[in-house]
Amino acid sequence: MSIKFSVLISVYHKESPLFLEEALASMENQTLAANEIVLVKDGPLTAELDTVIDKYTKVSKTSYIIVVLEQNVGLGEALNEGMRHCNYEWIARMDTDDIALPHRFEVQTSHLSKNPKIDILGSWICEFDTDATECEKERKVPASHEDIMNFSKYRNPLNHMTVFFRKDAVLESGGYQPMNGFEDYYLWMRMLMCGKQFANIPKVLLKARTGREMIVRRQGWKYMKNEVALEKAAYKIGFWSKFDVFRNVFTRILPRVLPVFIVEKLYTLLRKFE
Repeated sequence: MSIKFSVLISVYHKESPLFLEEALASMENQTLAANEIVLVKDGPLTAELDTVIDKYTKVSKTSYIIVVLEQNVGLGEALNEGMRHCNYEWIARMDTDDIALPHRFEVQTSHLSKNPKIDILGSWICEFDTDATECEKERKVPASHEDIMNFSKYRNPLNHMTVFFRKDAVLESGGYQPMNGFEDYYLWMRMLMCGKQFANIPKVLLKARTGREMIVRRQGWKYMKNEVALEKAAYKIGFWSKFDVFRNVFTRILPRVLPVFIVEKLYTLLRKFE
């Protein structure tokens, strides 16, 4: 069974034209081409970003659908709007600063063809800072639905930029909802509660740009407030218990205000145990 799918990408004005170029090039170099690429412009972009997008829409063998939003609405809302323009049952996510390995789409669609009960499928990622040829760490996530469910009580069980999901499964679970910094994790919680079937391929299929800059973005009081909002929402829908929330105060919330060098060490330590 051949699976047809859309690739869903959102870009906004603060992103790097060079990184976007590398991300789109990795889409062009797939051993299995997407049926369409839906790219959401989340508000007005810089001239440099628009130039990169124009280049690929003209030379790509894959059909591009460009969705233009008048103002920046944030990742979740932009992806919801993009989904409305996706013409296929399956949607592959991709971020604008990551690099998909050439066989990513072929491996994932093959797995989905052999496992038709799956609603959402991710994979491991290789994390790098500046040099994409050097894999500094791997983020390994559980493969089976049961292990994903257990892992999700502690940490995000999917690497968002690697997922393939059924469009209807996401929409039936309420789609992306406002949850600054955690739109994906909150969606996975609701999908799990709706009985959707999860899986991860225990292989690296994407190179993710992380490093110190990413850690800095996820630190501070503002991000801690976002974490608290997630805790409240997860408890309200019954995904996390009181015990889960209490535990997360020490494992998820307090680390947001620790010095960056300490968080870097903790981050490296966590990767060793995944």
